[in-house]
Amino acid sequence: MINRALYVREMKRSVKLLIIFGMILTMYVTVIINMYDPKMMNMLDKFREVMPELMAAVGIKAYAANLLGFMISYLYGFIMLIFPMLFSILRGNALIAKYTEKGSMISLLAAPVKRRTIAFTQMGVLISGILLLILYSTIVELICAGSGFPGELDVSGLFILNGGLLCLHLFIGGICFLSSCIFSEIKYSVAFGAGIPAFMYVLQMLANAGGNAEKAKYFTFFTLFHPEGIIDGESSAIAGVLMLFAGAVVLYILGMIVFERKDLHI
Repeated sequence: MINRALYVREMKRSVKLLIIFGMILTMYVTVIINMYDPKMMNMLDKFREVMPELMAAVGIKAYAANLLGFMISYLYGFIMLIFPMLFSILRGNALIAKYTEKGSMISLLAAPVKRRTIAFTQMGVLISGILLLILYSTIVELICAGSGFPGELDVSGLFILNGGLLCLHLFIGGICFLSSCIFSEIKYSVAFGAGIPAFMYVLQMLANAGGNAEKAKYFTFFTLFHPEGIIDGESSAIAGVLMLFAGAVVLYILGMIVFERKDLHI
């Protein structure tokens, strides 16, 4: 169902973004993992004591007693959420809506290629990009932890955690892909494809800050990704990850159906 020529062309267009976000993640992962020492952690704890609500809002929680817990506190509340999400927003909303708005969809459909094949191929491009970004991040984490703190990282726990992270970003990618399939103008596709995940993250920040705003967690899908619970094997956390994966499947299928039935006026 994948058009090889289209897939290769679009993956080449993804390379620049993958390199940019890969470099950003490399920088943050390297710096933060190398902060894992008692003196630096004490300083970070003091920052948290001075600005508890701000630190909590971006997912930085209490002191962690091991390397993976430290990584969860300082990487998985903001860095590992925001940058892959930005990739999905920038890439996902350009795969269908951009072609439709510029009239380039005419040339794609002029070839003997079904709409379903085009949609499936573009979906494959987005999913491949997300997979590569999460896989690359995992490799960087393993290298940094292995070189700086040999034997201290729970490798199996990291794989499980990043499996859950992948489900979250596949879900976000599904929102972007569906928006791109629904709207024929890139401004509307971006408004919804970027607006929904961004708004959901703001709600998550409010929920993390606590107080009366904590109820916001019931209105954002980011709540379904609970790193500590995933590592501990909590049934509710595992269920949340499975819901994200199932939701991603539904969103991608809906996107393909919408595009296949859409009146493109061409």
